[in-house]
Amino acid sequence: MDFRLTEDQRLLRSETRRLFTALFPRERLRQSVEAVGEDFDRALWRKLGDAGLFSLRLPERDGGAALALPEAVLLFEEAGRALLPGPLTATHLAAGLVPGAAEGTCVVTAVDRPGPAEHLATADALLLLDGPRPRLLPAAQLSGLLGALPDSTDSTDSIDPTTPLHLLPRLPPPDTTRPIPEAAASRLLLEATVLTAAQQLGSAGRTLEMAVDHAKVRTQFGRPIGAFQAVQHLCAQMLVRTELARAAVYAASLTALPPDVAAAKLLADEAAVRNARDCLQVHGGLGFTWEADVHLHLKRAWLRAAQWQTAARAETALAEELLADRRSVPPQTIVNPLGRNPERPANRQ
Repeated sequence: MDFRLTEDQRLLRSETRRLFTALFPRERLRQSVEAVGEDFDRALWRKLGDAGLFSLRLPERDGGAALALPEAVLLFEEAGRALLPGPLTATHLAAGLVPGAAEGTCVVTAVDRPGPAEHLATADALLLLDGPRPRLLPAAQLSGLLGALPDSTDSTDSIDPTTPLHLLPRLPPPDTTRPIPEAAASRLLLEATVLTAAQQLGSAGRTLEMAVDHAKVRTQFGRPIGAFQAVQHLCAQMLVRTELARAAVYAASLTALPPDVAAAKLLADEAAVRNARDCLQVHGGLGFTWEADVHLHLKRAWLRAAQWQTAARAETALAEELLADRRSVPPQTIVNPLGRNPERPANRQ
């Protein structure tokens, strides 16, 4: 499978990086970190909608660019690199299903099971992907749902200061929600997982760059720390994780098969979390300070790792797939390292 980007895809990625850098520079990221509890930045959300982040895959007649999931992965990889805040994946999936989502005038968050929901207090709609058919909880019912939640679900209780959470101990019953005319709920779940993995990939790539850049300028014993073998090994391992995750995420965007998606999420989560940890180690004491951005990538990576498909669920899905493949092979064709048919135990005397 050829994962080399076309000229148009490379241009799309470079222009997206330039756009996100202009819309959400580091200064704005730090402001959002310090502005915990303040109103959601809807102006940024509308600009992202105007840029086509949410309508990217809609048909041209509906105002979209008619692109596919691989192109969306490139954009979400850049979003993860820039640590863009907000329920990007949910609003992107809701484009064409929820009015205003494609334009960025409607903020949509989503869940597939009881648990934490991001930006629930500022969302205009809640997309529920917990069954065979997607459901929508509009703003009016969403306000009632928030009012019924206990105080312990304060939106400020989040490991990521830029991602407020509310805990949903149970999801709304079907009679209180509006069904969406979209039968492929499993497709939406797979796409949500791929796009989240793409954000993890972008974060892993960014922390790799941060570690290498710091290793070039930080000196110790009169030499850049990048000249020391231990630091070189850390950076090399970060590169290997990033590229393995990249291949898996790009493959999953092309096939959208459950095993490929599970592998992509598993590898991207590992790359994002472990790269952030190694980046912190390369930075030394500086990496533990609030002013450094390393902790923001680590906290966002932890948060994304718990969304859509956790490591345990991904490993279970892959194990089930491997077992299913093994059961489909006739017993006589299974290679036995002892040279015996596994269906016929050796005759022991």
